[in-house]
Amino acid sequence: MTPETALVVALGLPLVGALGIALAGRMPNLREAVTLLTALAVFATVSQLLEPVLAGQRPGLMLMEPVPGLPVAFRLEPLGMLFALIASGLWIVNSIYSIGYMRGNREPHQTRFYVFFALAIGAALAIAFAGNLFTLFLFYEALTLITYPLVTHAGTAKARTGGRIYLGILMGTSILFLLPAVIYVWYVAGHTDFRLGGILPDTVSPVVLTVLLALFMFGIGKAALMPFHRWLPAAMVAPTPVSALLHAVAVVKAGVFTVVKVVVYVFGADTLAGQTGWLAAIAGFTIVAASVVALSADNLKRRLAYSTVSQLSYVVLAAAILAPLSLMGAVLHIAAHAFGKITLFFAAGAIYTAAHKTEVSQLDGIGRRMPWTMAAFGIGALSMIGLPPAAGFVSKWYLVSGAMAQSHWLALVVILLSTLLNAAYFLPILWRAFFRPLSVEAQAHPHGEAPWPMVLALGLTALGTVTLFFLPDVPLALARQMVTLP
Repeated sequence: MTPETALVVALGLPLVGALGIALAGRMPNLREAVTLLTALAVFATVSQLLEPVLAGQRPGLMLMEPVPGLPVAFRLEPLGMLFALIASGLWIVNSIYSIGYMRGNREPHQTRFYVFFALAIGAALAIAFAGNLFTLFLFYEALTLITYPLVTHAGTAKARTGGRIYLGILMGTSILFLLPAVIYVWYVAGHTDFRLGGILPDTVSPVVLTVLLALFMFGIGKAALMPFHRWLPAAMVAPTPVSALLHAVAVVKAGVFTVVKVVVYVFGADTLAGQTGWLAAIAGFTIVAASVVALSADNLKRRLAYSTVSQLSYVVLAAAILAPLSLMGAVLHIAAHAFGKITLFFAAGAIYTAAHKTEVSQLDGIGRRMPWTMAAFGIGALSMIGLPPAAGFVSKWYLVSGAMAQSHWLALVVILLSTLLNAAYFLPILWRAFFRPLSVEAQAHPHGEAPWPMVLALGLTALGTVTLFFLPDVPLALARQMVTLP
């Protein structure tokens, strides 16, 4: 099929899959088969677009033009290609994991879960393929609304409270900050199409540029810059597969993807030269402050949530440095964080399913009972710290190189300090798991690994984390195209 046809098919398949899942709802085996087949078909279709994009093609299509000058249009470029590969590829392993988790914990409303998960992936792909700010904004908001039922899946008072915080912060930042920024860009540029190097006219003053950048950065609430980060830990009331969707597959990736997209394709690095010092400072504060909170969190998912808040700001910091190498680091970290963090959340869910443990202080000796799970957790932790042989080392290398090229000493200090903090809140978990004796309670209630689909999924994502360290060719090639390096 042509690249344009593949674009249409990739966008339509999640909708068709969601309908098929709903129709098969009373037959769990068929429902889950439809989920897996749809995920495989979407990834296969998206993968067909990789070669044309690497060859320099930019396939696109216009869906409609509800307002003159504001078309709903799609155009695939390197950054969107990477996001689409991540979202569609990790949907497959998340679906495998979900089968084990949802059945193992006898979760209610499983059909609704799979339906909205498919729709969320569809919205994420529409964001990845968006050809202009208007289209991106529409599907960015759609993703928030689609994931709300997933966040509140349990239906408890705690889940509803978490959902209100999630919806309130994400919708609030979009309406108050992001929407005015999009409207202003349309007003001064005459369109919202993404173009490498930016679309803002030279007549925009430095003060207006700073205000506009602030509106975008705080309006992109999914990037979780402080103080608009509380939705992320609040959303941890959701089932673990949803946490993985929020933290690794779609939601936060949509946030940092949009940050990089706006910096590169709306402003342009040259336009922002000298305007991003304050952004680097806020990103640096978020990285360190969130790491300190993670250090003191005993609940495992809360620790991982604040780790995500910190890791996302690596991407924002890299974008704020504006060096070609740091922008490449931002792109690479989107991929590295996706594989590393989904592995960590998969492991947390496996621990809960098999051992019913939720706190770090309860994990003494669990590595001897769940060696595959905790080995995978260790690989994910190495990636978050930025140590080889995990993908996080590669992205952090480019980030450090970009900071050194720009003599950005604040960024270098933040990266060094946060690396030490990452080690301080991840390594004790592994120490407890493998080197502390089993607690009396654990000895009285023996258990093994979680259901095999969960172990298979976390093994695959851990393997992906290591593979990206040794074979980062595809993300690197796409990142080079984005910054026009040879």
